[in-house]
Amino acid sequence: MARLRSLNVGLPRDIPWRGQTVHTGVWKSPVQGRRMVRRLNVDGDGQGDLAGHGGEHRAVYVYQLDSYRYWQQWLGRSDFSHGQFGENFTIEGLPDDEVCIGDRFRIGGAVLEVTQPRVTCYRLGIRMDEPRMPALLVAHDRPGFYFRVIQEGEVGAGDEIVQIAAGPERMTVAATNALLYKPGHPRSELERVLRIPALSAGWRNSFQVLFDRADGGDVTGNPGLAGASGPPPAWTGFRPLRVSRKHRESSLVTSLTLEATDGHPLAPALPGQFIVLRLMPAPDVPPLLRSYSLSDEPSDTRYRLSIKREPHSAAGSYIDSVIQVGDLIETSAPRGSFTLAAGEGPVILVSAGIGATPVLAMLHALATAASQREVWWIHGARDGTEHPFAGEVRGLLAALTHGRSHVRYSAPRPGDRPALDFDAPGRLDVHVLQDLGVPRDADFYLCGPATFLAGFTTGLRAWGVSAGRIHSEIFGSGPSMTPGVVATPRKPPHPPEGPEGTGPLVSFARSNLTVRWGAGFNNLLELAEACEVPVRWACRTGVCHSCETGLVNGSISYEPDPLDLPAEGNVLICCGRPSGDIAIDL
Repeated sequence: MARLRSLNVGLPRDIPWRGQTVHTGVWKSPVQGRRMVRRLNVDGDGQGDLAGHGGEHRAVYVYQLDSYRYWQQWLGRSDFSHGQFGENFTIEGLPDDEVCIGDRFRIGGAVLEVTQPRVTCYRLGIRMDEPRMPALLVAHDRPGFYFRVIQEGEVGAGDEIVQIAAGPERMTVAATNALLYKPGHPRSELERVLRIPALSAGWRNSFQVLFDRADGGDVTGNPGLAGASGPPPAWTGFRPLRVSRKHRESSLVTSLTLEATDGHPLAPALPGQFIVLRLMPAPDVPPLLRSYSLSDEPSDTRYRLSIKREPHSAAGSYIDSVIQVGDLIETSAPRGSFTLAAGEGPVILVSAGIGATPVLAMLHALATAASQREVWWIHGARDGTEHPFAGEVRGLLAALTHGRSHVRYSAPRPGDRPALDFDAPGRLDVHVLQDLGVPRDADFYLCGPATFLAGFTTGLRAWGVSAGRIHSEIFGSGPSMTPGVVATPRKPPHPPEGPEGTGPLVSFARSNLTVRWGAGFNNLLELAEACEVPVRWACRTGVCHSCETGLVNGSISYEPDPLDLPAEGNVLICCGRPSGDIAIDL
């Protein structure tokens, strides 16, 4: 008979970690007597990061004494105490390779249902003083599991655990965990797990993405964890392309058209993708790496990119003032997942400033295909001198049966003509779209400054637009995701403190920073953090793929090896190290 051996609770606390502060509830301690198990947690318990832990489907975390014994032997340790793994229930019995998603149990006065395996994260490594622990739980098929509370009630150490219902499909916790995190993802097993009603929403979404892409021939990596990353790049590293045309689009924007020099066709980009340029302003300084969206229709003979000259921009100034027709520029293959999806419904292209470039490529693709979809071009600029592509856009919209446009100038000049050059003064927001009668069931493609995107995304969600219909691209570094780390003021990206490293050059393409690798870093994530480059991570051990990033150039090695490799052309920076000079899309 399975039995509850220890009931453990703990409230979140702040702990020092790697020079930062982490707010976490992973420290749990046994309590005497009985406690109420409620819909969201046990009385006296709390979670520090509600995005990753807690909630209705993760109300109670369970770990088994058999796994305690396993890890004590495997790690050679004898210092464990109940609550060591951050669990609320330390139990005898119910091993992960026997208990199934959807199983229901009565413990004391409570009825509980198994909903998912543990989502492993770095905080367990802190609690265990063993950084590898998040990956070890998954690799050794001992993650533990979460309960949903079906009936609230009191429980206490010593209570018997009585199974009162069996989950459909008989998919064990260990098998469910392996299906998401380990290689393989058989379609038949994905079908099975998706038929389990008790499965939590987060895991269901991940499995649905894997299922939907299971037959895709070009799918690599684990889209259930990392999401869409676009198709693999057509070539690795950089290829020299010749500037065949240089054209001024506005007072601040210049377009370059690039063509092949070797007679081989280019790889047509998907509408919305970007390329990375490696510029060499001087032979004795590190190259400048910059990402620019392509702004023309897909082509196997040319790429057009349009660059805004920003104040104090080394790359923009070099392109504007130095680059000439006939020059060679080292260029990456097109990459990126911000692309126009197929469909028949309305398309809303929303941009501000130079954010017009990727959605302009989408407009070109729609016009070339003579699309019958309803297409809206919504753009914001400062004034007519900073309004590139105006005539080009009018011509493309005229070629569409259902093309419509609305342009706003935030600070129109006296010579800017209302109803001709622009439609209204002011800035764009979701209320503008509502007033125009833009259909809410459309696909929205957004590009522009970070604040513009944040405001529009929030506004669209509040308007009732589903998250799956909102697609966005940000220029420069993306937002950080550092779960549980208490926010502190951040500086712009900079070289790491201390003596310069002596290893390969590491270029953070979106952050406009190139530094040398140093022996004091265990992985690219640690180097990026030392440079205050915005990063995203959760497990820090090659399991969750939150840190998956584009590898633009070069090669890497792994320590430890990830459980499931990233998509082709990508790297897991939490366990990747440079094997030579590299460039990554951060």
